[in-house]
Amino acid sequence: MAKKETNFFSANKTWIIIGVIILFVLMLIGWFAGTYNSLVSNDENVNAKWANVQSAYQRRADLIPNLVSTVQGAVKFEQTTQTQIAALRTGAVAAAAEVKAATTPAQLDAANAKVDAQLQAYRSLNINVENYPQLKATENFLSLQDELAGTENRVKVERDNFNAAVKAYNINVRRFPSNLVAGMFGFSTKTSFEAESGSEKAPSVKF
Repeated sequence: MAKKETNFFSANKTWIIIGVIILFVLMLIGWFAGTYNSLVSNDENVNAKWANVQSAYQRRADLIPNLVSTVQGAVKFEQTTQTQIAALRTGAVAAAAEVKAATTPAQLDAANAKVDAQLQAYRSLNINVENYPQLKATENFLSLQDELAGTENRVKVERDNFNAAVKAYNINVRRFPSNLVAGMFGFSTKTSFEAESGSEKAPSVKF
């Protein structure tokens, strides 16, 4: 009788150990899957925020050739100024294309610097709205001016959102033990935007 009881308890002990092992494995699989899914979600969130940043930059870049075309169409300038405006529009379109092609914060900042250069060139034309009442009265021109000013704020907001998403993602990638899963599946840290000197001041466009 004692031998049967010993075998019974021994068998139960074996099943308990097996059960604990199975439970541990299931918990490990659950943690592994949860960590992987969290990394994927963070990665997709970064991608979404990056798309918003690109959209804001692209909108800003596209506004410049539109402004140039509006000014050019509303006012008859002398030939020299017309040539300058045509060259400016060509440069603005090229800068907008570079913004669209950028795939990293560094590339986007470099492309945006070219957009800023086009804005500076536009300002250097010294176009005075007061001297051209037909331009001042052009609704499209005034609307584009307002959109450009609003876009400067939108760029900053989207950059901040992107940096916040990158920070959350990078923490997940680097923090133990989620870094083990990140390393296994090739999740690596991402680069955020860094403030440039004078970037706190949005460029103004005055005519």
